Amino acid sequence: MSEQARRATPPTTTSPRSGKGGKGGKAPRPHRRPQKDPVRILAFEALRAVDERDAYANLVLPPLLKKAREKNEGFDGRDAALATELVYGTLRRQGTYDAIIAACVDRPLREVDPPVLDVLSLGAHQLLGTRIPSHAAVSATVELARVVLGDGRAKFVNAVLRKIARDDLDTWVERVAPPYEDDAEEHLAVVHSHPRWVVSALWDALGGGRAGIEELLAADNERPEVTLVARPGRTTVEELAEAVETEPGRWSPYAVRLAEGGEPGAVEAVRDGRAGVQDEGSQLVAIALANAPLDGPDTRWLDGCAGPGGKAALLGALAAGRGAALLASEKQPHRARLVERALAGNPGPYQVIAADGTRPPWREGSFDRVLMDVPCSGLGALRRRPEARWRRRLSDLDGFAPLQRGLLTEALRAVRVGGVVGYATCSPHLAETRVVVDDVLKKVGGAELIDARPLFPGVPDLGDGPDVQLWPHRHGTDAMYLALIRRTA
Repeated sequence: MSEQARRATPPTTTSPRSGKGGKGGKAPRPHRRPQKDPVRILAFEALRAVDERDAYANLVLPPLLKKAREKNEGFDGRDAALATELVYGTLRRQGTYDAIIAACVDRPLREVDPPVLDVLSLGAHQLLGTRIPSHAAVSATVELARVVLGDGRAKFVNAVLRKIARDDLDTWVERVAPPYEDDAEEHLAVVHSHPRWVVSALWDALGGGRAGIEELLAADNERPEVTLVARPGRTTVEELAEAVETEPGRWSPYAVRLAEGGEPGAVEAVRDGRAGVQDEGSQLVAIALANAPLDGPDTRWLDGCAGPGGKAALLGALAAGRGAALLASEKQPHRARLVERALAGNPGPYQVIAADGTRPPWREGSFDRVLMDVPCSGLGALRRRPEARWRRRLSDLDGFAPLQRGLLTEALRAVRVGGVVGYATCSPHLAETRVVVDDVLKKVGGAELIDARPLFPGVPDLGDGPDVQLWPHRHGTDAMYLALIRRTA
């Protein structure tokens, strides 16, 4: 039976027998209808969308929450917060929970139906990753299973969760993870819920040492703060602080951090585009490019991979303050429309086009500053998109490599002599950062790296340079990378 067919099958019921039945001649009790819990049903639907459609939780969850509020008058902020924690917590700890579930079932995990595994993972997270009492976690998850899977598979869920409930998370991890001394990478992969190849790649990028990699992997599993950017010339951090409860940003002069539970959509400046949701690392990359020293005029700026528009909006505002114009280019038309939306109302001149940065429509040497924030694995944003760690494969890097090199090569052609290119990725993987930059500089010629570190004032632990790698565990940002390159000939 297909997965879709299984989902369409109604829960089994026990039909009353005619006459006498059962021991002692008693008729069987009527079948109890399962209790529908809107919070857990919503969390299950979000996980199924992530599994079935390769959807991202941050895109799936908001419309589901909106629908739940409209449908259920009693669905309040606490319900939304619990649903969000169940979804993101389950996705972040999926690798650890899979190892624990595998130890509690009598078949390979790949033979467990995906919807059943999602329910089991939700239950495991409630048991091991929240303060929900064990009996309540098991009971609520079994009720969810009865609603979405049927009585038969609900019994299986009940049996597995009761095994999991016998121990706490630390005890389970000690049981299912190999000792660090025997297999360090696999130990870290299970303990911190990352694929082994990601652990290896991040470890290489950090330069070794157990403490650093443990801190980074743990930071990837923390819920990130919501950071807003006050777009210059349109609003200020002071105005945002007056409108909503915030804390100052750590590093960016345009950043504020929303208080826990703050809703960006409730901020008027965000709704009308004067401010936006933007990680501080992303802000710092745009600011560094805008402030990089160059020789000659400074009137034409390019964002060559502008979608979805966060950096473009900040660059456009900074350019406007200096009398410069921004050209924002994005290959995908639907993403170009997002860029247009982000830039709408910019105080200075700008233009948005849909164009392929590897086959650009502009002439060589047309720009003074160029940002090329290239498509990448996204390993630097695993706090925000925890499902990406399970979706990506090491082989994916081979697909990104030619595109990244092509885009950087064209960026260097687009900038005039004396101008500056910023090569950025939201990945710390060396194959997407320094290796790309080194390869392109060897082939192109007439360009040199400049030290980016002075353009991150006050930010500690920036390494030996000249490029900059930010880290969640050191800087509280996404793991953004930036290399600044000056065209010399």
